[in-house]
Amino acid sequence: MKKTSFVLLLVVLTVGCHPKKKPVSFTSVAIETVFEDSVSIRAIEFLDTNTLAFAGSNGIFGTVDTKTNAVRSSVQRYDSILPEFRAVANTSTDFFMLSVASPALLYKTGDSGQMELVYTEEGVGVFYDSMTFWNDQEGIAIGDSIDGCLSIIITRDGGKKWAKLSCSVLPESPSGEGAFAASNTNIETIGENTWVATTLGRVLFSPDKGKTWEVFETPIIQGEPAKGIYSIDFYNEKLGFVIGGDYTQSDANAANKAITRDGGKTWELTANGKPPGYKSCVQFAPNLAGKHLVAVGFTGISCSNDAGHTWEHLSDESFYTLRFLNDSIAYAAGKNKIARLVFR
Repeated sequence: MKKTSFVLLLVVLTVGCHPKKKPVSFTSVAIETVFEDSVSIRAIEFLDTNTLAFAGSNGIFGTVDTKTNAVRSSVQRYDSILPEFRAVANTSTDFFMLSVASPALLYKTGDSGQMELVYTEEGVGVFYDSMTFWNDQEGIAIGDSIDGCLSIIITRDGGKKWAKLSCSVLPESPSGEGAFAASNTNIETIGENTWVATTLGRVLFSPDKGKTWEVFETPIIQGEPAKGIYSIDFYNEKLGFVIGGDYTQSDANAANKAITRDGGKTWELTANGKPPGYKSCVQFAPNLAGKHLVAVGFTGISCSNDAGHTWEHLSDESFYTLRFLNDSIAYAAGKNKIARLVFR
């Protein structure tokens, strides 16, 4: 049974989603706004099929009931600071949210019904971008490079304590390498495998939940502060996709999309020189053989029905991040809103 504070905070329900017939292709999307507030939301995550959790700017965090679209929200303060949260994650018993910049503040649900601060980090260059869990005990968060390597913190006790990895066990980072805190999708994990996408178009890979690491190169455009990989997703241990580009030149579509079929060792550009341009988040639709991809950004919503070879622009509606609830329904978040998306 989940701890009382978790149930109260996240309003976890017990009714599952009704299965839907798998679509042959996505050709349209219906958008229903379910939450509006003065908040930028770049981090959402399903706690289960009934509850979407979110956190954003101005210290705002909360949940959306996916059955009723009822929203519960609250504000987390740290002294006089209203943190900007751009990363969230969860286990079966706890919800976590992590702020960008210094001081980095990582909170988890606590026994008292309040969020508890479990990790802080201050200093020049501190900037965390995304986080996730491998299982109920082990989780990871990544941030921009400091002292020659990416900032990576790991927990092995369910999120009670977090420790930063030494640069001695991580690949060396070229000057300025980091990640974009654009959609909480710089990390992907499947089993013990972990992929981390960076601003320099590199993918750091660990086969053993962060104990050892190697680097895979991609052909994604990079070399300027706004260019690089913004989002990575894997359908299974072999099939993965990265997307990004340059948000300051959002229509540019050269070398901003790539696919791997060997677990990230090699990457091939796809739809090169063709739309879409810059996107901040890409996700495979589940249970559809790895053929269906959806990408979102402030530039709108695009989809592919052939594993990224060709794309169709579905909507001009602006979002920063997206997560699939099932094979045809997703939730997306952005500036001042969260919406339910139904793909047909």
